[in-house]
Amino acid sequence: MLHDRVLVRQDNSEGERRSGGGILIPATAAVGRRLAWAEVVAVGQNVRTVEPGDRVLYDPEDRAEVEVRGMTYVLMRERDLHAVAADRFEGTEDTTGLYL
Repeated sequence: MLHDRVLVRQDNSEGERRSGGGILIPATAAVGRRLAWAEVVAVGQNVRTVEPGDRVLYDPEDRAEVEVRGMTYVLMRERDLHAVAADRFEGTEDTTGLYL
């Protein structure tokens, strides 16, 4: 990985899902612009806020897919990430484990 690039593996959220109230939402339902979660696989040497294993929130419309050894990953710049969820943030005072 070079510079400020982050390589992530998408969460498999395809298909049906349930709302917070328990309503089943079919995969064909039209949804507005929606951000997605992914797991960080690798980072470049200039990346400062995320580490491999963190979960990040990003816009799936602004992505570049790459296939490595039969697996599909998303390559993006660190500045394109919207949030980071990591265990290392939970130990500090007044945190939710989510870095925005």
